[in-house]
Amino acid sequence: MKKTIRSHSLAAVVGLGLAVAIGLAAGGCSKGQTGGQAGPAKKPRIALVMKSLANEFFKTMEDGARAHQKANVDVYDLIAQGIKNEEDVTKQVENVDLMISQGVDAIVIAPANSKALVPVCKLAMDRGIVVVNIDNKLDQATLAQHKVRIPFVGPDNRKGARKAAEVLTARLKPGAEVAIIGGIPDAFNAVQRQAGFEDAIAAAKLKIVASQSAYWEMNKASNVAAAMLNEHPNLKGILCANDSMALGAASAIQAAGKKDQVLLVGFDNIQAARRLLKEGRLLATVDQHADQIAINGIKYALAILKTDQETPTDLKTVDSD
Repeated sequence: MKKTIRSHSLAAVVGLGLAVAIGLAAGGCSKGQTGGQAGPAKKPRIALVMKSLANEFFKTMEDGARAHQKANVDVYDLIAQGIKNEEDVTKQVENVDLMISQGVDAIVIAPANSKALVPVCKLAMDRGIVVVNIDNKLDQATLAQHKVRIPFVGPDNRKGARKAAEVLTARLKPGAEVAIIGGIPDAFNAVQRQAGFEDAIAAAKLKIVASQSAYWEMNKASNVAAAMLNEHPNLKGILCANDSMALGAASAIQAAGKKDQVLLVGFDNIQAARRLLKEGRLLATVDQHADQIAINGIKYALAILKTDQETPTDLKTVDSD
């Protein structure tokens, strides 16, 4: 039975986030107020800084954000940027620097690296720019080192990965050999998805015979999966930390003639993965609602900005009477 696992934790996170937006604004995550008489309100400019737009997941994220802005054209302006590949951290840092120089009001970022993006995000906050973290959580130790708090809006990757893996483990007997193809090793979401897969595998008493990173890339995953299939002829399942890598693994499984022997799991529910589900070449994936993640991050940023607007209070003339 082919399944798409849908994550419901995102809505809960956003609901909580909006409830505490005032506290975050007071804690230094918002633009400072200016003195003097309030002028006409201007629309805030929100920058959406994503990872690789070659990954369908982030293209879906961008499309969702643009559709939301179009429906709220009087509320805010949107600048959306991505990078060419998942590992181009330097380019993403440059994109954030550019948004700082352009004086945007908020940056909603899906960081390519959980640690490397913290300093430039802190720089943005020091310039009075709201920063909201989506998709891939920034490293807590690095945030603490830079003495900064950045709110996170996103799904529970560990829980989602475990749910997807449980669809696979339910089909296999204890002791069956499985392999994991992971994302960028120090990315928070990659670590959490790996942990979720391992949770389910351990509970089902399966055997992990190989675990290797393919850095979120389809072609790399194809090569990694081909090597795993060759080295472990009794392999019964491959769990991939995103659907791009699952597409690569599916290609390798097909080329090895093991479509009916090796079960495959992904994560993201991109359109290409849905085709594999229909074809019976993918057992399960995880729908974390790419089109909504950015929207929820943008709503969070707008809520923080709104709490920081100047609020006029009543005036009363007092005379000698």
